[in-house]
Amino acid sequence: MRAAVLYGKEDVRVEQITPVPLQAGEVRIQIEAALTCGTDLKVFKRGYHAKMIVPPAVFGHELAGIICETCSTGTGENQWNVGARVVVANSAPCGVCFYCDKGQENLCDDLLFLNGAYAESIVVPARIVQKNLLPLGHKTEFRDAALVEPLACVVQGIEETRLQAGQNVLVLGAGPIGLMFTALARHLGCHVSVAGRRERRLATARRLGADKVIDIGNGQNLVETIRNAGSTRFDAVIEAVGKPEAWEAAVQAVRKGGSVNFFGGCPNGTTVSLDTSLLHYSNLTLLASFHHTPRTIRKALEFIENSVIHSGDFVDGAGSLTDLPNLFKTMAAGNQAVKTLIDTRA
Repeated sequence: MRAAVLYGKEDVRVEQITPVPLQAGEVRIQIEAALTCGTDLKVFKRGYHAKMIVPPAVFGHELAGIICETCSTGTGENQWNVGARVVVANSAPCGVCFYCDKGQENLCDDLLFLNGAYAESIVVPARIVQKNLLPLGHKTEFRDAALVEPLACVVQGIEETRLQAGQNVLVLGAGPIGLMFTALARHLGCHVSVAGRRERRLATARRLGADKVIDIGNGQNLVETIRNAGSTRFDAVIEAVGKPEAWEAAVQAVRKGGSVNFFGGCPNGTTVSLDTSLLHYSNLTLLASFHHTPRTIRKALEFIENSVIHSGDFVDGAGSLTDLPNLFKTMAAGNQAVKTLIDTRA
């Protein structure tokens, strides 16, 4: 079968690979929808991800499809049938470590990750089958379902930030994650301002219900730009950029007694400088949400199947598996697409 393989920094190749045989409890999914992702772009630029993927390895992690092969467990059990329409998360916790016992499965000491969405098919390990493989409603589109993984991360962030109806929320960043935060915060009844770049993405923020959209231009003097737009007293600020300067700006933009979620992951080795007097005397709450749990995966699918989140609001590009290496080069150069749907058969 054909699959995209990551070899290193900005080196992805579409190759013919030999499908591996299934082990007990595993399933093989014929991929019907695969989506590009900001995390995949970071991995492409850096050539690896310390937790999620070490090259050479098959690439991509947002997908939905149809089970085309199963392998029963050692006891002969198999809850899945060939032909089932499913979505699968890109990881599953162990369920037995300290963090899993505390209900913090996203911090599991032995998170098992899954990559290989940019391919004709993918083998799902038994643990992920057991914990994070979900059936789709008969009306649920594959391209909608493929949003489950990033949306589950956003659900995690919203719950940990404790957003509530009526709050004034600032989202820094108008990429896919920032736009998902915008959509869910509006669904909760928050008043949302979005600060970002690129008119195409800012237009999406408006369409998703942002009360105010702030074009930050080149990103310099970010806090001043936000304040000049007449936007102050944010109850919560979501940093969805993943740059140290945006982390620092988030702290300066939130009101006294407010909360900041450093959601965007910065490159390894980077640091930030924070005003200790500001943190202390403004009584700020700072947190950083990471990944998702089996519960937020299910909550994300619920939002999708209840039509709160639609792929049409986020998927605005299409491409072929053959052209995937070139697509990621254009993404790295700053193309305007929010998310691109990959045709794994072309």
